[in-house]
Order: sequence, then structure tokens, then C-alpha cells
Amino acid sequence: MRFLLVLVTAAVLTAAGEMNLTVAQLVMFIRSSVELKQPDRQVAEYLRHVKLKDKLEDRTIEDLQTLGAGPRTVAALRELSEASASLTVSPPPPPPPVYVPPPPPSSEEQAKIIDEAREYAINYTKQLPNFICVQVTRRDYDPTGTGNNWYHSDTITARLSYNGFENYEVILHNNQPVTNANMRQFGGTTSEGEFGSMMKEIFEPESHTQFSWDHWGKLRGRKTYVFAYDVQQEYSKYHVEADDKLAIVPAYRGLVYIDEDTKMVVKIVMTPYDMPATFPIHDITSSLDYDLETIGDMQYMLPLKSVLTSKRDRQMTKNDIEFRLYRKFGTESSIKFETPDPLPEDQTKEKPSEDRTPDKPQK
Repeated sequence: MRFLLVLVTAAVLTAAGEMNLTVAQLVMFIRSSVELKQPDRQVAEYLRHVKLKDKLEDRTIEDLQTLGAGPRTVAALRELSEASASLTVSPPPPPPPVYVPPPPPSSEEQAKIIDEAREYAINYTKQLPNFICVQVTRRDYDPTGTGNNWYHSDTITARLSYNGFENYEVILHNNQPVTNANMRQFGGTTSEGEFGSMMKEIFEPESHTQFSWDHWGKLRGRKTYVFAYDVQQEYSKYHVEADDKLAIVPAYRGLVYIDEDTKMVVKIVMTPYDMPATFPIHDITSSLDYDLETIGDMQYMLPLKSVLTSKRDRQMTKNDIEFRLYRKFGTESSIKFETPDPLPEDQTKEKPSEDRTPDKPQK
């Protein structure tokens, strides 16, 4: 808990009488005062009503001065240093405990987890209802190829309907209405397979996927098993196309996140490898997050966000694809087609499995 007294006026401080503080509490108070830009005179006046419980050393005052403590505050701190000279210096706080993750599941448990996830993945699309949703694709590029200098290219908002198969209809391009348009007409990088085929191809027996334990994780407040996987090229169905005439089917590997309680797949990370050096597209990485969505009176695990990055020559491109506003498909279904704000970053950010910080609600 932060020690905050920064909004108290000098008059109230005087009336409050003497305040007994440790040096650690004093340091937190000064840091907060600097961060909130409290008046130097007001902070110094408060310090004249402080009595320390341990010794304030000169080096601590110097550190606070470097941090931004004002001259009157520093003078008051020196008076406190002199007044506490006969006291002992408090020992430094103990280091935070080192987190030791729980052991991985046994090999038998891991096999059972993979089997349960496989059954879920193979039958995933069979349990999906008919629905519509908004798919928002925000496309950026980085001419330096470093991933640190992104420029926005365009935003494509589409109506996605699912009735046993996916159908996309672009509604807005950069928030301007369009008609009779599909994703490919706008060029650039596109992707498909978010509604089950990517997941299914990883888990189906024909892929001969090799799974191995990686770590415990946490996504959207829920603990997950995280397995590494690898699909060799001879069993791969992952297609990469370029220039409408070049196509390859590379090997790929990555991570799959499985919810500890439900054994549902909640995230997939994929990277193709050993791609031909002559192929124009390279350094591909994709991720796909799933989350529970309510359609009608039932909850389903549905795509939340996909991120695809790749390079062509030196230039890097990135597609942030969000799936929002799920509705039951029917003649009465309607969606107000405006481009929603981006999801908060923590909705797809993995946290350590021991983290108890609550996730922010989804927008």
C-alpha cells in the first residue's frame, strides 16, 4: 500500500500534531509528492511535524534530491537527519520471495490433457451455433523491419457470418462504407482459419503432431497448461500464398494453451519454419486467442483476437484482427456497423500463473 499524504494542507497538518514515520514511509511519501508535483513549501511544512523512528542517512536525502525533492524539502530532510542521528538504521526490506512454479503434470496426465483437448478441437465446429459478428482488421507496416516503427496502413471492418462455414463481407474501409467487397480486393496480408481449422489441424491424428510440456500460464484470469507442438512439413496443411501465384506448405510449430478446468483450447501461437529462401514472404508468426462469448442463452469459446506478422524483403507487416459483437444468426439479427475501439492489451497478454492481479473487463 502506498503511503499518501500529499493532498493534506499545511493548516490541517499543523492541527494534526506530530506524525511518527519510518524512513521507508518517509521515502514513499516524498516519492509520491514528487510524482504528484506537490508544492515544495507544503511538503517541507509537513516534514516539520514528522518524527522518525529510525535514522535518516545523508545518502537517502541525496537520492530524494536527485529524484526531484525541492530545496525546502531537502532542508527539512536534513533537519530530520540531525534529529534522528542517535537512532539505528533500519535493515533493508527482505527480498521478495522467489516464485517456484508447481511441477508439470506427470507424463500420464499430460497425455490425458492432450487427448481431451484433441477431442474438443476435432469436434469444435460441430458445437458452434450459427452466428454473425464484426471482424475488425487493423493493418500496420514497419519499413525498418524491426517491429519498433509501426505505421498504420488501413482498417477493414467486415460482417462475418457463420452457418457451418465462414462468409466475409467487407462493410467499411477506413470507416467509409463499401459494397460488394472482399478482403483480397484491398491487397496486403490476409489470413483464414480462425474458426476451427487451425486448431483442428494441430490436433488431428493425421498431423502426427509432437507435443511437449512447456510451462504453466494464465490468460484472462484463468490458469492454463501450455504445450509446445511441432508439425513436420510432410504432414502440414498450413498454406502460405504470395502474389496469387506462389504457394508453399511449410512445417510449423508453436504453443497451445489449454484451460486447466475445461480442457478447452484458449490460445494458439504458430510459426512456420524451414521455408524456402527464395519465397518472398518470411518470418511469419501468428497468434489466436479464444474467449467465452454469449450467443442466445449459451456460452461458446470463440475467436477473440488474432495477430499475424510477416516480412517481405525488409518490410514487416502486422494484422491485428478482432472478433466482436457476436450475435445469433437469423433474419432478426442486426449489428450496428461501427468500428469498435481496440481491445485492451491485457486481454491477450499472458501473465505468470501465480499472478493474482484481476484482469480488466473486456470492452
